[in-house]
Amino acid sequence: MDLVAKYQGALGRVFGNENSGSSEDSYVERLLDRISNGVLAEDRRAAMLELQSVVSESHDGKMAFGAMGFPVILSVLKEERDDVEMVRGALETLVSALSPIDHVKGPPNVVQPTLMNSDLLSREVDNISLLLSLLSEEDFYVRYYTLQLLTALLTNSPQRLQEAILSIPRGITRLMDMLMDREVIRNEALLLLTYLTREAEEIQKIVVFEGAFEKIFSIIKEEGGSEGGVVVQDCLELLNNLLRNSASNQVLLRETMGFDQLLSILKLRGTTYRFSQQKTINLLSVLDTINLLIMGGPETDPGRDSNKLTSKTVLVQKRVLDHLFMVGVESQWAPVPVRCTALHCIGDLIANHPKNLEELASKRLGEEPDLEPALNSVLRILLRTSSKQEFMAADYLFKNFCQQNPDGQTMLASTLILQPQSMIHAPVEEDINMSFGSMLLHGLTTGENEGDLETCSRAASVLSHVIKGNNQCKEKVLRIELEAPTLGEPEPLLHRMVKYLALASSMKSKDGKSSTSENVFVQPIILKLLIIWLSDCPNAVQCFLDSRPHLTYLLELVSNPTTTVSVRGLAAVLLGECVIYNKSNASGKDAFSIVDAISQKVGLTSYFLKFDEMQKSSLFTSAKPFLPRKPLTRSTAASMAEIEDGGNESSDQNNEHPMLTSVFDSPFVYFLKRLEADIREKIVEAYSSPKSQVTVVPAELEQRSGEKDVDYIKRLKTFVDKQCHEIQDLLSRNATLAEDLAKTGGNNSSPLERKVSGGSDRVQLETLRRDLQEASQRIEMLKAEKTKAESETSTYKNLAGKTESDLKSLSDAYNCLEQANFRLEKEVKALKSGDIEALKEEAREEALKESEAELNDLLVCLGQEQSKVDKLSNRLRELGEDVDKLLEDIGDDAGADDADEDDEED
Repeated sequence: MDLVAKYQGALGRVFGNENSGSSEDSYVERLLDRISNGVLAEDRRAAMLELQSVVSESHDGKMAFGAMGFPVILSVLKEERDDVEMVRGALETLVSALSPIDHVKGPPNVVQPTLMNSDLLSREVDNISLLLSLLSEEDFYVRYYTLQLLTALLTNSPQRLQEAILSIPRGITRLMDMLMDREVIRNEALLLLTYLTREAEEIQKIVVFEGAFEKIFSIIKEEGGSEGGVVVQDCLELLNNLLRNSASNQVLLRETMGFDQLLSILKLRGTTYRFSQQKTINLLSVLDTINLLIMGGPETDPGRDSNKLTSKTVLVQKRVLDHLFMVGVESQWAPVPVRCTALHCIGDLIANHPKNLEELASKRLGEEPDLEPALNSVLRILLRTSSKQEFMAADYLFKNFCQQNPDGQTMLASTLILQPQSMIHAPVEEDINMSFGSMLLHGLTTGENEGDLETCSRAASVLSHVIKGNNQCKEKVLRIELEAPTLGEPEPLLHRMVKYLALASSMKSKDGKSSTSENVFVQPIILKLLIIWLSDCPNAVQCFLDSRPHLTYLLELVSNPTTTVSVRGLAAVLLGECVIYNKSNASGKDAFSIVDAISQKVGLTSYFLKFDEMQKSSLFTSAKPFLPRKPLTRSTAASMAEIEDGGNESSDQNNEHPMLTSVFDSPFVYFLKRLEADIREKIVEAYSSPKSQVTVVPAELEQRSGEKDVDYIKRLKTFVDKQCHEIQDLLSRNATLAEDLAKTGGNNSSPLERKVSGGSDRVQLETLRRDLQEASQRIEMLKAEKTKAESETSTYKNLAGKTESDLKSLSDAYNCLEQANFRLEKEVKALKSGDIEALKEEAREEALKESEAELNDLLVCLGQEQSKVDKLSNRLRELGEDVDKLLEDIGDDAGADDADEDDEED
């Protein structure tokens, strides 16, 4: 293939001039001529050195080399292996041609020479095979530059290089052999293999088959484990590439090497408070490896669940929890990303795994005699940490512990015991002696005293996990009563949470400024707790409604335009639960009364609109199932290690607070959507079916099959009359409510009504007037429909009369036709019988006539023959013959002839 001609054509298409006359082109051309046709070896080497310098420093030099230089340089690599200096220079020149110039950034629409040169070099498989063969050369720099060149090719043309290496026999094997070479070459080979195995499944299988696991752990151990440098990071990245989407490789690692060498990297050696950036990256990479093993492979793999379960079991048996708790909980000097990732790993290890859940529940941390349950330590971190990311990681752990684990939920709920008054107001630092439940209650109640409800909301999030889907725990927590901060009667914990919900909107931060923008997550978290608490728990609904101001505040929260869309939507869901899970028959607290209150204070249309607004918000639309973290690479690891509070990563384009993503996770969003459908159905049913009335089925307006028009019209009249009566009843009811409202104004109003200002009274009166007006309009519309129905009835009657007359005329005509048909049939029969006799007689006469004529003809013929016979007889007699004898002889001959014929036939 003429590479020069092809590439010059490409340059001409890009730059519009195939015959470039630039000085760089001429200079590169002269250098290539000296290399190709030079006589003195020193001159050729000097030309190679100058060429490498021009190509590495000049953009035009790279372009000119791409147009003319590849055949010359490749020829050197093929034919001059003995001249090590020339081979080194050729490889260095190729590396320079494929490496970009850092300080030169051309326009984005201009073709980059490095990409074009890479494309040209990798186009032929023979070129890649030639480079791989150079790895067996003894010279150190030849092998080193060859690896650098392959890495540059892989960076610019990964797909083509991967395909080429796979097509070359022992291509991967030669690269794997470089891992056992000198340190510098080993590191380059390691980096190259890391790039090669990122997405190439076939290459991953071959690398594992060539003993990659043993070599990787050997290098990690040699480099010092987590204390090692970037080489350890590259080894772990290569290991993760081999495990990420391959369940078979995970099984192979578990059943051959085991997890001991992997977990040994997690051990904190030396001083545990020294965490360099590289050590942080190494630990994050190991945790990423453990997370891949926990995930069990790609979702499409049918054996994923089995593999995941086995890996979780083996990891916990190898005491991985000890290492994770040391890194994530006990080592307070560990960076935030490391602690958070360790907590996430613990949460994933225990998810849907009964044995691991039991192991965590019994786990204790610390040293004798100050051992403490591990869950208490995690809760303390959750309540105290200043990092939003660490809170979300600890919350994720508790969510996975409580999910589908009723025994664990019951165990945690059983510790919810109030401490003495002295301990309630004790500083947070003294919670070391508290049980899990007491610490949680302490966190729920300390926020109000400190003027900040963030701690309360964090504790509320944990409590929502403890009671979710467990009515026994809900009832247990429902019986908890807290002492009032000032003199007063104890109040249920549920009432205290509603109080904090109201305080969150007006709470001031420590600097005196409003903390609404900073603590925008407080109300949603408390609302989530209340929604989970009231779900399928009538006693909790009853407790919530025992205080009349609760319902008033909730109605105001739903219609408050200053709150966020998520708060209004969650408040609407909580209000709907007071309807669908309401078993009370008490006046003012039953479901029908709640629906009435929604209709009067908010309006059903506006109320249902809150659901639609929340579902269209970014929090709902962005809620997705848990996705695996992005792979750690050299480009992303450094930024990850520097994050002090990774919660900022979760902020979306709409500036939603990152902690809200932990509230609106995928399971909770799905739960809300299911709940919304039930709420809509129940409220519409309650609103459209007053206690004394029965809902009219819309099918009444349609004509039934086989129903006569007269009956249909009568039924329509009955329906209209019934509607008129019901509307009159509703009008009377509304008028009575309006009169009662007017009479109960001022000092005689009830406690609930006293909270409504005079403006609210006027709004209610206007609402009643609007309802009356709408009812009147509906009556007029029904009257118009009735008139229209009567008009249609008259039209149908006239049409029915006309149709009946037409049917009678048709019947008469049909009878006439029947009579005429009968008469004609009789005539046909008579005609048929007479014609037959006549035909017979005529046939007889014709037959007689024909037979007579034939007889006459025969007689004539016989007469003619007889006359002939007579003439012959007379003539014979004249001749003297005996006629009678001749006649006898003729008769005998005829009989003999007949006999002979019979014999022949026989």
